[in-house]
Amino acid sequence: MSRLIQHDRRQLAKYPSLLGIDEAGRGCLAGPVSAGAVWLDATFFSSKLRRQLAGTINDSKKLSAEDRDEIYHIILGWEERGMIRCATAMADVMEIDAYNILGATRLAMHRCVQTLVESHEGPCPFATAASGDDVPLFSDNDVAWPRMLVDGKPLKPFAWQHHALVGGDGKSLSIAMASILAKVRRDRLMEELDRAYPKYGFATHKGYATPEHITAIKAHGPCPEHRPLFLRSILNNPEGQEEDHLEFSF
Repeated sequence: MSRLIQHDRRQLAKYPSLLGIDEAGRGCLAGPVSAGAVWLDATFFSSKLRRQLAGTINDSKKLSAEDRDEIYHIILGWEERGMIRCATAMADVMEIDAYNILGATRLAMHRCVQTLVESHEGPCPFATAASGDDVPLFSDNDVAWPRMLVDGKPLKPFAWQHHALVGGDGKSLSIAMASILAKVRRDRLMEELDRAYPKYGFATHKGYATPEHITAIKAHGPCPEHRPLFLRSILNNPEGQEEDHLEFSF
């Protein structure tokens, strides 16, 4: 059994359900930042087949594009059959410019949680940040709140009570599934943007700061999907002497 499954099953011994949240595209020069959320409980692990399939899931960055697409469809199939609940959301380039990348990432994650809240029947299933210490809480009808796991450092401010897990996409199954949803959803959008702006190669690098992408920006200038805050060092430095701080992985 994978360590990701083991982690979440240990959590589910303490909490009635888990909500894993992750993002994709935070370090890009272009396109939105994407967030994904996966909500599951112990019944998800009751089937041997699901356990076997879940054992193939990992941090989206460690999977090939083909594997991510295949697992993405498996996850959506689980949702259609009521085994888990999922949400994806984005914050666009204008929101990144307005709120900076951290604020935009929080906004995309908040939209995921809000989608799940709005689709949930009955009292709000998630504790707000004002509820106090990060411990199991109970609503008026004595239904325990789920554990919200967010990849990375604590989100400040954030409307929802959560537990931050650095490297969580390689530790928690629910976060890993959320990372795949966020990554595939964003990659597909970048492929659409490639057709609208074919000079930049978005379908290949997905907006990250590859040498080819930087060369295209310098040759053609930015398009409306480029992030102004992220481009200043490139556009103000024609010789490219200060580009080594940029994130090149994708």
